Amino acid sequence: MEDKQTEIPEVAEAAEVPAPVLAQNVPEQMASRTRRRLNGLWTEWVRPLMIIALVMFSFRSAVADWNDVPTGSMKPTILEGDRIFINKVAYDLKFPFTTWRLAEWSDPNWGDIVVLRSPEDGKRLVKRVVGLPGDVIEVRGSRLFLNGAPASYLQLEQETIDQIDRDMQSAFFFAAERMDERTHPIMITIGHPSVSYGPTRLTEGQYFVMGDNRNNSRDSRWFGPVDRSLILGKATAVALSVDPEHHYMPRWQRFFSALP
Repeated sequence: MEDKQTEIPEVAEAAEVPAPVLAQNVPEQMASRTRRRLNGLWTEWVRPLMIIALVMFSFRSAVADWNDVPTGSMKPTILEGDRIFINKVAYDLKFPFTTWRLAEWSDPNWGDIVVLRSPEDGKRLVKRVVGLPGDVIEVRGSRLFLNGAPASYLQLEQETIDQIDRDMQSAFFFAAERMDERTHPIMITIGHPSVSYGPTRLTEGQYFVMGDNRNNSRDSRWFGPVDRSLILGKATAVALSVDPEHHYMPRWQRFFSALP
């Protein structure tokens, strides 16, 4: 009797992928996933934030901005710790981040508080316009003369004086300086030597600026008249205010107050 042998069918062996091929695909897959993640991050987060930042900084550069005041050169009008609102379209419209004028509809007027670039070092300053193109400016001691006529000095409102530290008030003289029907407060240090200037006639496009704190302000008496192109905007109000001398407590009475 013959033994019947059952033939076992041959099973095809699974095709093996050469190791080098696998080694090549893994980095490509990882790189592809990384690209997808970066594209998603750019689309969902980075690009929208960049657009928002560009719009915000363009707005601050060309339309409106605020400026912290670290010094007392504009006392008693502006105090250390004030954050003032700046209207950058008060006089003209500039291309963002430049001084190129796209349109112009006005010029600084006598008594305006302006933000400007210092002709000395380019730093931003806050000063008051006291001389316009064509004016003859002279400062004798602490008294301002405009076209040969002296400014008048009146009694300053007690409310403005009260905003200054009471311990320091005895060392200062406060007055309201008036010229061309416009009045603003000034502060003079008693016994402090004053700086004189001029007389000088301002040429076209030149403005003479001074700080209201007449004995503690580096202004046109030192660096001369300011060119119109250096004036960035008009300061119109105190938005917020804190007192650095008293643990940065808020000065609530100065919040959202107009500047004279």
